Amino acid sequence: MEKRNISISLPSMGQEEWEAVKEPIFSGWITQGPKVAEFEKLFAARHKVKHALAVSNCTTALHLALVALGIKKGDEVIVPAFTWISTANAVLYCGAKPVFVDIDLKTFNIDVTQIQRNITKHTRAIIPVHLFGLCANIDEIKKTAPQLKIVEDGACAAGAAIGDRPAGSLGDIGCFSFHPRKSVTTGEGGMLTTNDDALAEKLNKLRNHGASISEEQRHKGPKPYILPEFEMVGYNYRMTDIQGAVGVVQIKKLDTFIDERNEWAKYYDKELKDILWLKTPFVPISYKHGWQSYVTYIDPPKSPIPRNDIMEHLQQKGIATRPGTHAVHMLDYYKRTFGFKPEDFPNSRDANNNSMSIPLHNRMTKDDFWYIIETLKNIR
Repeated sequence: MEKRNISISLPSMGQEEWEAVKEPIFSGWITQGPKVAEFEKLFAARHKVKHALAVSNCTTALHLALVALGIKKGDEVIVPAFTWISTANAVLYCGAKPVFVDIDLKTFNIDVTQIQRNITKHTRAIIPVHLFGLCANIDEIKKTAPQLKIVEDGACAAGAAIGDRPAGSLGDIGCFSFHPRKSVTTGEGGMLTTNDDALAEKLNKLRNHGASISEEQRHKGPKPYILPEFEMVGYNYRMTDIQGAVGVVQIKKLDTFIDERNEWAKYYDKELKDILWLKTPFVPISYKHGWQSYVTYIDPPKSPIPRNDIMEHLQQKGIATRPGTHAVHMLDYYKRTFGFKPEDFPNSRDANNNSMSIPLHNRMTKDDFWYIIETLKNIR
């Protein structure tokens, strides 16, 4: 029998995306241009924001968001301890200090009850992470820390929402990723969202070296030979029009992708509920999950074998898995630089050691889901 090979994630792309990239390639305009602008417009409309600005990836989006908000050396920014390293790294890029807060193990998102005790006179902003596609409780964060600017790390959360309010419209600035593991992808790529006109103008300049106008505006203007003014120190964080063309196709499929994933997540929930050592994802009432990943939690006292042994067993059966993400305070650089110990953030430590993402993507078949469920049930 041929061995199974169920990937943790696969992008859902095909002929439409292939046809879309031909236009910028044959037009000769392959850097940021009309296709990026079209993608931005569609993304903004879907996420109910005034402005969407495409960038090279979500890490650069986070960096630009903090720069635009004036975060600098001596400032502190609150971040959850359990997240991808980019969330904290972006704070370091600005010379500021990331201040970690533990998570709620039920949601894997920042524990709002612990935010206030970590605010000092140097705290300027907070980066709540919508981890795995579930929005952080932004309303409670605003009540707890109304003085802080909110940068949503929505890397996993395109299409997610609280009620009828989409991710990216909840804070001051939203940041998204289009990495291949996300629900929609442009290969690499990111997006900034905001309803603040002044912030949008600043972000637009910052992503393009600090130039007063974009290259497209200059080339199509009456004097393309005149270089723009550079009013600030900026960065080259632009998206290409090839990626933008793919994004235009992908964003139109976002809701279909999420709806499909939601149905399969419900199937997982139903079929896995009787495995006593496996906790399935929690979704609060009125929240719309983006389902970038289906992340479970292995309960150590109840589990027949450790998490890593389960992952190895599944790997041997042809089922790819991953830890949900990592606890940043347990990574070498952060341990050495800040002197953190694993027990400093116990829930993040436990999520680091016991979370397990199982396959959930739009190229899976019913047989794939059935096989994963039966394999998990047979672990003794």
